[in-house]
Amino acid sequence: QVQVVESGGGLVQPGGSLRLTCEASGFDFNSYAFSWYRQAPGKEREFVTTISSFNRVTAQADSVRGRFTISRDNAKRTVYLQMNSLKPEDTAVYYCKAVRSPYGYWGQGTTVTVST
Repeated sequence: QVQVVESGGGLVQPGGSLRLTCEASGFDFNSYAFSWYRQAPGKEREFVTTISSFNRVTAQADSVRGRFTISRDNAKRTVYLQMNSLKPEDTAVYYCKAVRSPYGYWGQGTTVTVST
């Protein structure tokens, strides 16, 4: 059974940090790339960043460059998104996606709220 489960969201003040976790099971974790997406209230889902199966960050949105870092731990079957210097506009539901063409598996999302 394929599972992709995000966690680590919450309420944080502007300028603060959070680390999101994406735990995956039911498929060959090491051979998949992983991406983070986010969807703000009333907006379409947008791409955030991707890490390849070879542990390289292959793409990142301009809006998060220099603030967000994606990483993976194959032994733990886990992908992380370290988010620093958070801004109110980072408020969104964050989704993890495992990708190996033609397959793609989404998680259910974790909510991040950046507010005073």
